[in-house]
Order: sequence, then C-alpha cells, then structure tokens
Amino acid sequence: MFYVYIIKSEVSDEIYTGYTADLQKRLKDHNYGKSRHSNKFRPWKLIMYCAFENKEKAREFERYLKTGSGIAFARKHLL
Repeated sequence: MFYVYIIKSEVSDEIYTGYTADLQKRLKDHNYGKSRHSNKFRPWKLIMYCAFENKEKAREFERYLKTGSGIAFARKHLL
C-alpha cells in the first residue's frame, strides 16, 4: 500500500502533506527530525491518511493536495 498523509505540528499551525509506503516509519522520521522541511515544527501528529494500492494514484493525490485547490479541499473536507 501507498499512503498520502497530512500531519499537523503540535507547537504551531503548520500542516505538512506527504507520501510514503511506510506510514509509521515516516511519522517517526518527521518526529525525530530526519526531514529538513518539517524539522523545526516538531512534534507532529497524524491528522489523516489515505491508502492506495497504486503508487502513481497516491503520488497524483499528494501533488493535488499541494496545489491551491487541493489545500482548499483538504481544509474543507479532511482537516
């Protein structure tokens, strides 16, 4: 399975959207500071995730959620 996820910082209003094949490991990586893009907003909590069987569909959904209309969609329906 492939996962598109949204995490929220516990110390700020920062939201991060990503893609992974191992959701638990990726969340640990974010919280241990292994991602330089999310390092300064630790700790993170998982807000939502979607599971896909198809890697390309997961990547397409992640890219969409990072667009202006995808951010609006996520705020209205997912967060």
